[in-house]
Amino acid sequence: MARIASGIPPVSVESEHQADHIYVSKEDRMMYLMQDEIVLKSYSIAMGAQWDAGPKQREGDERTPEGTYHIDWRNPRSVAHLSLHISYPDAEDRARGQENGYDPGSNIMIHGLPNGWGALGSWHRLINWTDGCIAVTNAEMQEIWSLTPNQTPITIVSNWSPHKN
Repeated sequence: MARIASGIPPVSVESEHQADHIYVSKEDRMMYLMQDEIVLKSYSIAMGAQWDAGPKQREGDERTPEGTYHIDWRNPRSVAHLSLHISYPDAEDRARGQENGYDPGSNIMIHGLPNGWGALGSWHRLINWTDGCIAVTNAEMQEIWSLTPNQTPITIVSNWSPHKN
């Protein structure tokens, strides 16, 4: 995917209505856009095919990472309908990979459906099919794109609920 590193994201809503944090609960297959600890929007998601095998360890393991990262760039011309890049791997992930002798992987995104798959709609969520990314419908991706500025933190954990915190 080509890297588009615009300093100011093309958000289409006022800053008081934008997300200031994203939480992903892998076990529940849910993603939450938050503002001031209140849920703005929630989405049912698809993840890496090996999502339940623990956090991402290496390139090609089809796992979705766990940890706190941030949205560091966006791609309007992605192979999927829009994509927001997650800053995985961080220094800790790279050090763990180097210590264990493997590449931790990269290019983890929140994205819509692959171009040409739009007719699937929400059916794509019946299985976890990505290589480690977080996938939503194209309409949901357009909404996420508009509500999520660059540098928004994203916390990906095995189990999280806005009602527990």
